[in-house]
Amino acid sequence: MNTPSLLTREVPPRAAWALQEAGVSPLLAQLFAARGVRSADELDAGLAKLLPPEGLKGIGEAARLLADALSRGARVCIVADYDCDGATACTVALRGLALLGFQPQQLCYVVPDRAIHGYGLTPAIVDLALPLQPQLLMTVDNGIASLAGVAHARSLGLQVLVTDHHLPALVDDRTELPQADALVNPSQPGCEFESKNLAGVGVAFYVLLALRSELRARGRFDAASQPKLDGLLDLVALGTVADVVKLDANNRRLVAQGLKRMRAGRAQAGIAALFTAAGRDISRANAFDLGFALGPRINAAGRLSDMTLGIECLLCDEPSRALELARQLDAINRERREIEAEMREQAEFKLEQLMQDPRLQGEAPPALALFEPEFHEGVVGIIASRLKDRVHRPSFVFARGADGQLKGSGRSIAGFHLRDALDLISKRYPQVLKKFGGHAMAAGCTLADDGFETFDQALQEVAREWLDAAALTRTLRTDGPLAPEHFTPETVRELESQVWGQAFEAPLFCDTVEIISQRLVAEKHLKLRVRQGGPKGVLRDAIWFGHIETLPSPARLAYRLSLDTYQGQERIQMIVEACTSA
Repeated sequence: MNTPSLLTREVPPRAAWALQEAGVSPLLAQLFAARGVRSADELDAGLAKLLPPEGLKGIGEAARLLADALSRGARVCIVADYDCDGATACTVALRGLALLGFQPQQLCYVVPDRAIHGYGLTPAIVDLALPLQPQLLMTVDNGIASLAGVAHARSLGLQVLVTDHHLPALVDDRTELPQADALVNPSQPGCEFESKNLAGVGVAFYVLLALRSELRARGRFDAASQPKLDGLLDLVALGTVADVVKLDANNRRLVAQGLKRMRAGRAQAGIAALFTAAGRDISRANAFDLGFALGPRINAAGRLSDMTLGIECLLCDEPSRALELARQLDAINRERREIEAEMREQAEFKLEQLMQDPRLQGEAPPALALFEPEFHEGVVGIIASRLKDRVHRPSFVFARGADGQLKGSGRSIAGFHLRDALDLISKRYPQVLKKFGGHAMAAGCTLADDGFETFDQALQEVAREWLDAAALTRTLRTDGPLAPEHFTPETVRELESQVWGQAFEAPLFCDTVEIISQRLVAEKHLKLRVRQGGPKGVLRDAIWFGHIETLPSPARLAYRLSLDTYQGQERIQMIVEACTSA
């Protein structure tokens, strides 16, 4: 459904040449140049190349607030979020503050329950933290839109430090910031930090860097004896990749440094345990592992259970206990997959019914909104993502929350800013949205129990206004053909060792091949034998996971390379992502 148009990335020849001259291999030079890299300096992953903390607006105030809290022995409570970014940010903050001198009795944390408390520093979360007797609340990966929660905390005499990366709240078309004692967020107005793409865990890490500088200036230690914070970078890498933020040069450095620690056997016990539970080799850790193996296991706790389990796993220093917690997370993730499979089947059935409307002529509407009372609130975002990928439409999926209201999560396509779309809907239909927030590509909202049909209608209106036929046509950018000499284990390892991700996509090659044979394996994957390079070309193995339809021959395949090891033998396999007629 919605067969993509395959486009080949342009490779600026001067940039590719400059990278080769600087010692980058010819293949990587082509790939990096096609992704906007213009000099080898951008590829330098050294810590010295990280953007300095001083560029973040409010970070000086945040450092002074925390340094004062340390000096007077104040108790700091981290207010976390229930996804992987929030869990890693919470762990980074707790571990980092301890490294910088805070005593165990000065540190604690709370994390909302998705179904009970909702998102962010709500007044209810402030009240949840009160029995812990904090003097300072520090939010991580939330808080920028928590106007009422911050006001409530301060009315009770608490100081509040907000660290976040989400977009601020809009009130009467104006950005309104919470009245916190300090606020650090690259997305706040007036912040000139060069990288707007830090994840919540990245912001927390930068606050620690600034605090260390402040404590150094106050004479608590000097440059030679100051605590090292680079031991936290495996956590920063995990949260950054799992939150699917853009991997600009600064984020790539953070991720590269974290992966380097993992491969060298210097990861936190919890991260090492998660690799074991996921059946992945930490000595070959890559961004794909973080995004598709570790991230989902941490996220599963927040979706189906309590993110405390995920945070405790990441905080644990005892390997056997960490492995026990990681295996619990793995079990929850398997349960999540079962729930997801059932929900996905129901959602796709509803989609098929919807597309039988004669007015749609077999096409999906310009935007999707689906609601099923039995859906699990913690999994709707995953289902929205699956639907978006299938039909290339902005997609919202709703479940009924414990309070009777409809809780929805959305995923979008290029050209349709979800948070702005929700803001427009709230103006046109003031009674429909109880609350909303998010980013351009992912957002959430709450509706009254009887508000779904109006929301669906309003979403369709905005989509018809904002999206044209070109925007609704899925395109897949590829790196063109891969020369035969690159079909080697060494190439696969070279590619896997790089940092790829959002806005710096992993290589996807495209070739015309002859289909020699094709068969189903496990009743849901298409196993292929293809000939590449004409009648006298080379035979290759290929597989298309989750695809059962027969392919034409010849065919134009978009694929990535994978290394399959069996009985000590290494074989190159093409992992098919898309196909068009040749």
